[in-house]
Amino acid sequence: MSPAKHLTTYNPDASPDVASWLALPEAQRLHAVTHFHSVHKERAGGQKAHAALHVIVENQIATGFGPTVQAMQRLQAQGLRRHEAIHAVGSVLAEHMHRALTATAATDPSALQSAINRDISALSAASWRADYGER
Repeated sequence: MSPAKHLTTYNPDASPDVASWLALPEAQRLHAVTHFHSVHKERAGGQKAHAALHVIVENQIATGFGPTVQAMQRLQAQGLRRHEAIHAVGSVLAEHMHRALTATAATDPSALQSAINRDISALSAASWRADYGER
């Protein structure tokens, strides 16, 4: 068993080791995130969707996706904890996914990616708090 298989803890306020994180099967990443929120009694509306958004953002960070990496740095410099910054980026992704899934016409993937990149790049701690009431 590889060392990555032994990653059983997740702390959204600390960056996971990139190699270990990416070596984990997606199901184990989801389990680690869900377990953290369960143990810390941090409940969100849809636990599975919440964990999936955490995993998506962590995957983007681990693979060096520019807009997300830059947003994480910017949001934390503006005073958000890393966990809050993950929620902020995840909120942008969730909004775009919801729009794409509920659109009456097909969504152009490249236009969708451009919109996501633009909105992540424009994201600030103040705008996230204003939109989501997070303090």
